[in-house]
Amino acid sequence: MLPTLVQEPFHRAGWAYEEKYDGDRILAYKEGATVHLLSRNAKDHTAMFPKIAAAVGTLPSRTLLLDGEVVAFDRRRISRFQLLQQGQAEASYAVFDCLYRNGRDLRREPLVGRRETLETAVGDRDRIFLAQRLAENGLAAYQAAKRKGYEGVVAKDLSSQYIEKRTTKWLKVKVRQEDEFVIIGYTAASGHRRYFGALLLGAHDHGTLRYVGKVGTGFSESRLASLYETFQRLVRKASPLVDPPHERGVTWLAPRLVAQIAFEEWTADRKLRQPAFLGLRDDKKATEVVMPEAPA
Repeated sequence: MLPTLVQEPFHRAGWAYEEKYDGDRILAYKEGATVHLLSRNAKDHTAMFPKIAAAVGTLPSRTLLLDGEVVAFDRRRISRFQLLQQGQAEASYAVFDCLYRNGRDLRREPLVGRRETLETAVGDRDRIFLAQRLAENGLAAYQAAKRKGYEGVVAKDLSSQYIEKRTTKWLKVKVRQEDEFVIIGYTAASGHRRYFGALLLGAHDHGTLRYVGKVGTGFSESRLASLYETFQRLVRKASPLVDPPHERGVTWLAPRLVAQIAFEEWTADRKLRQPAFLGLRDDKKATEVVMPEAPA
């Protein structure tokens, strides 16, 4: 179940407001002593997070299916995708839904009941914790998230069933400007930098892939090398964009890789201002990357 992005915070009666985490969305399956951690696109991440898998394995339920986000926190306990990908902090599992427990399918039950089951199933465990509920008022929840520096707020209709698609029963409002974009090419290296200069980024807009800018910061030397190696199998002759930029020395790539990008704001011509590369995402398909509505 995926939330729909909205531009402004709001309050609605009968909704709950949770911290939006900046990590990897993971489904945790437990059957007896066997645990599997699967990403949104069904990749097995159990080996990536063995301590979380082990913690899920200690839960008393015979069968269990949890939905949540694997996260890594900075010193202020703010989740940071970059820390998680680079392994710079211990990973934990923020769980916010329970879809199946002890032979019982809970997906058609209202969220308020699923949350109660989740709290009973998880309790207080090492490396597993309940997603934080913020203020009962959505506007107050947003202000709290903004004050603490969270990525944003996810608002959820407490009467909603679990639907395996994007829905308006869950809505998200972002505080930090971070999003996913498709890597569609790179510029030539220059000066002291090796491998490449900057990545060209795009997003889908009503069935077409549009250019949103380029990012040249946020890369370590090892990351430059590993990305460059990955790019070579995706090189293509023509631009995948409907509006390619007038850049010299561009190597175009098949639009398959998704990058997490932090940025200051959207410009009036729908380009990213001051973007920085945070990492690759393998839990999202490039076709899912849609051009957000730029602020007015």
